[in-house]
Amino acid sequence: MTGSEVSPSFRLVYVPGVMPGKWVRIWNERLPDVPLALTQVSAGAAQGLLLAGDADAGLVRLPVDRTVLSAIPLYTEQTVVVVPKDHLVTAADAVSPEDLADEIVLHPLDDVLDWESPPGRPALERPATTADAIELVAAGIGVLVVPLSLARLHHRKDLTHRPLEPAPGSAVALAWPEAATTDLVEDFIGIVRGRTVNSSRGRRPEQAAQKPAAQKPRRPAAGRQQSGGTAAQGRRGAGGGAAKNPRRGRPRRGR
Repeated sequence: MTGSEVSPSFRLVYVPGVMPGKWVRIWNERLPDVPLALTQVSAGAAQGLLLAGDADAGLVRLPVDRTVLSAIPLYTEQTVVVVPKDHLVTAADAVSPEDLADEIVLHPLDDVLDWESPPGRPALERPATTADAIELVAAGIGVLVVPLSLARLHHRKDLTHRPLEPAPGSAVALAWPEAATTDLVEDFIGIVRGRTVNSSRGRRPEQAAQKPAAQKPRRPAAGRQQSGGTAAQGRRGAGGGAAKNPRRGRPRRGR
């Protein structure tokens, strides 16, 4: 590599609540020469970074614009409502949307969860981030509907959460620009899909070509006794006849 060449790297963004550690560790084991740059971004900013070319792929929350981004759904999180610990709904194991009919449901600007406040509630300026919304919940101003991982991420001693049922889940996906499906993107797809290092689809073509050829069975050495043969056969001479007893055929000496 000359001084003007730049070592390839893979830029991965991920949204809060997603834990990419396992996949990053596998990447570093399989491709130690390709550094992975990992950056956490807000859910609302992830798609823009991918489309602007500032990231190669992202672990994002659906929905995304599937006309310009490819996406592989990975898993779906349960939706919960975050409330103060002394809130009335904490008496139940789960909360229904009807239970929140008289509540102000906060909608952070960085949230992409498909949830709407019950109609007829007074308008409230949307907080900029989930962290800001958590502060408002703690102040008793409203409740917050989020994926379970975000409720755990922003855990506070004075707040708790309950499952919201029925409610749409929050799907997490691997997304990348459809027009920029590179070899490195394919490598990461193989990792998140659980392909092994020996899988041809889990490696780039040059890696697959390095697989050693199967060894051919060795031929037995010349003169080596074959299985199933007898000891007598192994003592045959070069002419193929049986070896003669040197004492046979000698004349006896007279006494």
